[in-house]
Amino acid sequence: MAHVQQVADRIGANVNKVIVGKTWEVKLALIALICQGHILIEDIPGVGKTMLAKSIAKSVGCSFRRIQFTPDMLPSDVTGVSVFNQKTSEFEFRPGPVIAQIVLTDEINRATPKTQSALLEAMEERQITVDGVTYPMPRPFQVLATQNPIEYEGTFPLPEAQLDRFLMRISLGYPTKADEITIMDAQRKVHPIDMLEQVISAEELMQIQDEVRDIFIDDQIKTYIVDLVDATRHHGDVYLGASPRGSLALYKTGQALAAIEGRDYVIPDDIKALAEMTLAHRLIVSPSARLKSVDSRTVVGEILDTVPVPGSKGRR
Repeated sequence: MAHVQQVADRIGANVNKVIVGKTWEVKLALIALICQGHILIEDIPGVGKTMLAKSIAKSVGCSFRRIQFTPDMLPSDVTGVSVFNQKTSEFEFRPGPVIAQIVLTDEINRATPKTQSALLEAMEERQITVDGVTYPMPRPFQVLATQNPIEYEGTFPLPEAQLDRFLMRISLGYPTKADEITIMDAQRKVHPIDMLEQVISAEELMQIQDEVRDIFIDDQIKTYIVDLVDATRHHGDVYLGASPRGSLALYKTGQALAAIEGRDYVIPDDIKALAEMTLAHRLIVSPSARLKSVDSRTVVGEILDTVPVPGSKGRR
């Protein structure tokens, strides 16, 4: 797995030139990219959500499109539309912005559920269907969606089916005082994103995406993953627990984290480190628990404290 680690280190070092002081969050974004999964970035404006997506796209040489979601947006504004060509007397498909390798859907919860649902097929089946014709998405393909947790005015909560399609939910948070000074100095004359260079090709990215699937996971670790997910379905404060997608998310991200760390096997600490990011957004906390200020992250933390951690054994 040395090759995967080297490639991930190159991408991470490049992205960290723009996203200052967020090494772990950048690593999480790389894990999702390597797993071919989508990310929901829930945070306040101005902390670098858009820059994170642009930096990753430039680092791996992928096409990048940004979609600004608004209440008046239609599904066809996302997927594309068929237009009648008078010269040929035929309909021609004009692809929408979702047909790109890395797609940033900014403020996704400002669009209506009908428009949000336009992403469902693209995120899960890696294709879109317009007027009965199916168009495959390019590879690699990743959606990075942002939403603001504070400004609820004029927003629409993401449906459970939409949330479940995100591999993980992350938050960047405010920078430290020292990092904020570094950011100001770095942007004194020009933004670092303008000088960012490509470090690998899209083909090399797809190669490591395939290599990560060979990471070994012991049966005890698989059982631990299932036990964690099953515990969310029987927790007293949870109305709806995580689906099998949650188990798959923990499985795949555990493999990617192990590879990034230079290991060819997954350990329990990998699973524990990724549980909150991959499971919390899939849970619906009961109304009575919300009255007690219990949220899904708290629930996942309690489950990690109570579910026994197995001893791992290396590959024989």
